[in-house]
Amino acid sequence: MRKKTFAAAALLAAAALTLSACGTGTDTGNPVAAVSADTTARPAAIVLDQPFTKPDLVLTDTRGKSYDLRAATQGRPTLLYFGYTNCPDVCPLTMSNIAIAKKQLPKAEQDRLRVVFVTTDPQRDTAAELGKWLKNMDTEFIGLTGDFATIQAAARTVGIAIEPPHKDKNGKLVSTHGTQVIAFSPKTDQGYVLFTEEATVDDYTADLPRLIKGENP
Repeated sequence: MRKKTFAAAALLAAAALTLSACGTGTDTGNPVAAVSADTTARPAAIVLDQPFTKPDLVLTDTRGKSYDLRAATQGRPTLLYFGYTNCPDVCPLTMSNIAIAKKQLPKAEQDRLRVVFVTTDPQRDTAAELGKWLKNMDTEFIGLTGDFATIQAAARTVGIAIEPPHKDKNGKLVSTHGTQVIAFSPKTDQGYVLFTEEATVDDYTADLPRLIKGENP
């Protein structure tokens, strides 16, 4: 896997170019990795030299209870992804890849890891719908829903751009959002690695053991 180091500020500046309209078969821009001067290939993982601060985000989990992202994941290796359950391609593939890779870990490391899926389509993704969808991936995955404006603002702080759900040219309701997975260190609670949608099961399998320890992949 190829990896590069980027400044978080540069990624934030490029956030408007990271959108992917899941399920439409089109892409409105390039992944975050496109800020690289090297255009020969997109790395699956990007190590940040200036990590993101974990979003100060309180939403509703799949049990209908309040979930404080910072408090609940403090000191734990955490993967954060913004997507929606009606996405037919990128979102389920990303979560499936993570789920398969997670199962390769020793039980103790699986128990330490937190995987958090925040919906970009809260009107349709109720707590119950999120729970049903994520259960097919991994019963321990955490699903969060709530106010769209709150979710959008939190995503923006970590360089993920999200647009309100809208109908495409075929009349289908889609959610356009950045597709990066952010890994937060258990040592610092900072988001220091981004996985692009190019990341495969093998990429996550190779990197998760080091991420769980707070090391660079």
